[in-house]
This record gives sequence, structure tokens and C-alpha cells, in this order.
Amino acid sequence: MSLEKDGIVVVLSSPSGAGKTTLVKKIAEEKNFKISISYTTRKPRTNEINGKDYFFISEEEFENLIKNQEFLEYAKVFENYYGSPKKKVFEKLNKGENVIFDIDWQGTEQIKSQKLNYKLITFFILPPTKSELFNRLKNRDMKDKNIVEERMKQFDEDIEHWENYDFVVINDNLEKCYNEIIKLINKKVENLETSYDKNVILNHIKKLRN
Repeated sequence: MSLEKDGIVVVLSSPSGAGKTTLVKKIAEEKNFKISISYTTRKPRTNEINGKDYFFISEEEFENLIKNQEFLEYAKVFENYYGSPKKKVFEKLNKGENVIFDIDWQGTEQIKSQKLNYKLITFFILPPTKSELFNRLKNRDMKDKNIVEERMKQFDEDIEHWENYDFVVINDNLEKCYNEIIKLINKKVENLETSYDKNVILNHIKKLRN
């Protein structure tokens, strides 16, 4: 799915718990995208592997990387830093490999502002309901009730940024959501007319805010 000789950049963002990480892994496995593995200062969850899910580093190491301008984008989310390594991403793209990002709206804005010489396609993923989001967070290795509540509070701010993305997709069914994303990527790569129903999304967001 490479565009000419260079790879393409696909970004998936969502409120915490809406399923973007699962979608990113599925796209990587089934469509041979390379995941941009972020550096982070947060502690690994029980099922996470250093170098596969994230590069887990100290805050001091992270700040040194910022000083050396080694990030394509970085942000502080829930008191922890996350950042995408510039060199590794560009190496993949220049070899014709497609790269997919699992990042928040802050990182997406930074990537967009750089006006990269690669095709960039951005997606914002919404959960089917707020209660479903709460259940996903509660079951996702989060024994600490305060962490779940913190992420739910952040939810309202995160969804404010949906209009800054090329496409917004509701993740009410993983397979359906995945197929919709792949269809839109293919259309964009082939420069075909693409759009989504913003009224449907607006109505859905109103329900999520209640």
C-alpha cells in the first residue's frame, strides 16, 4: 500500500479506552504497517514488553531526547511523557514502509504542523457509549479507581478535537471499524473522493457528552 516509493503515515487517536491500540495492532498485522513505537516515562502494564509496546525510559532520559530534538512529536499525558522517535520513523518511510501511529490529539497536531513530505491520513476513534468506555478502562489492568476516573474526566476534552482529523469512526464493532478504516485509507492513497457523515458523528458526540 506504499505511495510511489515512500511510505504513508496513518495516525489513530482516541479518548483513552476507545480501542485505538487494538486497531493499530490489527492494521499492522493484517496490512503490513509498521507501528511507530513510542518512548514513554510511564510504568509498563503487566502485559507490556519493552521495545515492543513502548520503550520505557526515565523522565531524565526523555528530557534529554527532547533537548536533542529526537522526537517527531511528544506530549505529556496523565503526568507521563510519550514521544515518537523521528529517525526510526523516517527510516521506515524512506524504505517505502507504511507507518501507523497510536498517539493523542497533541501529537497529531505536532505531526500535521510539520507538513511532512509523506501522505498523512488521520483518524479519530470514538467509543460506542460512555459506559462501554468506562467498562473497557475498568477491565484494562486498571485496579486503581482514581486512574479510571482521571481518564474519564479527560474524555470530554479529548473529544473536542475530533474535527481536526480527516476521518472520525465509531468503534462499536472491531471488525466493522477496522474495515471502514482500511477502506478510507485505500481511497485516500488512490486519491479518490472520500468523506464521512459529520451529522452522524455530531449526534453521537452529543450522546457521549450526556
